[in-house]
Amino acid sequence: MVVKVDNSPLSDLEVLQRLSRARDFIDHCYDHPLSLDQISEKACFSRYHFLRLFRQAFNKTPHQYLIERRIEKAKELLKGNELRVTDVCFEVGFQSLGSFSSLFHKCVGHAPVAYREKARRTEQAKRQVPGCFLVMYGLESA
Repeated sequence: MVVKVDNSPLSDLEVLQRLSRARDFIDHCYDHPLSLDQISEKACFSRYHFLRLFRQAFNKTPHQYLIERRIEKAKELLKGNELRVTDVCFEVGFQSLGSFSSLFHKCVGHAPVAYREKARRTEQAKRQVPGCFLVMYGLESA
């Protein structure tokens, strides 16, 4: 695939490098409000051209990728005891507890509170099983 920008062709590698730079930007700034303009600027493409190329390369839109990153980070934070669900919501960049909860449930299959409880029960169960057994069956690294 050759993409033309300002009448000069870009190789697949150059396009992928630009898209990866934008994806790295999302990974680094997932907890901030990000617009398509900000993200596409990192790849040096117009917003609509960027959106089309990103979807082709990664099989999802930049917004879908951003939501995935936020949900993954929320899962990590929910496994700990120190933050309330509301705090986790804002910590990972969501502006609304309602949208966070519904997107979390859609992506994970459980509400954030239920996910936290399940993670706690799983962790407690692991502590009751001898470590050598967990390592032997690949449930936990040594």
